Amino acid sequence: MTSQTYISMPSYTLNCRMSREAAALERLCQVIRVRGFRIARMAVESAGDHIDIALTLEGTRPISMLQSQLEKLHTVAEVTPGQASGVQVQTA
Repeated sequence: MTSQTYISMPSYTLNCRMSREAAALERLCQVIRVRGFRIARMAVESAGDHIDIALTLEGTRPISMLQSQLEKLHTVAEVTPGQASGVQVQTA
């Protein structure tokens, strides 16, 4: 038998508008990963010369730290936080 543990991990929603540029999405994902967050859901919509991205992220670090890092990317025009919620993560 294996024991399973449920860990409650904070979940955050961010909406991001950025320029449509080569490798822009890859840079966004890299910053998210390096800052200790996991992408649980991502929806991308192209609109003219920019893209709108809705992200659901999981992580234990402050979301404000990630938001300020994303805003430093030259392709990012705007980052707007959404409501936080709890996500149950199952580990073996």
